[in-house]
Amino acid sequence: MQIALCFKPRTAHAKLPTYETEGAAGFDLSFDSETTETVFPGKRRLLGTGVYVGLPVGYELQVRPRSGRAMKEGLTVLNSPGTIDSDYRGEVKVLIINHGEEPVVIHPGDRIAQGVVSMVPRLPMVLVDTLDATQRGENGFGSTGN
Repeated sequence: MQIALCFKPRTAHAKLPTYETEGAAGFDLSFDSETTETVFPGKRRLLGTGVYVGLPVGYELQVRPRSGRAMKEGLTVLNSPGTIDSDYRGEVKVLIINHGEEPVVIHPGDRIAQGVVSMVPRLPMVLVDTLDATQRGENGFGSTGN
């Protein structure tokens, strides 16, 4: 049995996600609009991709930044990775922020993020009085070095 990730276009001009290379882990998500959107430095925008998604139970779609846009323009996904749950059937939207120094103009059809599908196990949750001891213990941020 083959598991599939299903997409339904919202509009006739919506770009369906595509893997750009054979070895790509992520597929591109594109901006679907009839107008451009400008994202000013320090500002955020919620951009539609024009596609609805259907994920099988036990999987999530992670929405991540595109590395080239992050490096060249400072554009990134604010809640990276954003999670699309398997029971969501709405349009995939991307919450982006401009960490750069210049405004970034997003044109219809521009690639704005990438999606990566990941398995999500649902483990039983158990209330306990103590947790097993580890070498690290309660030592948190920075406790294992730089």
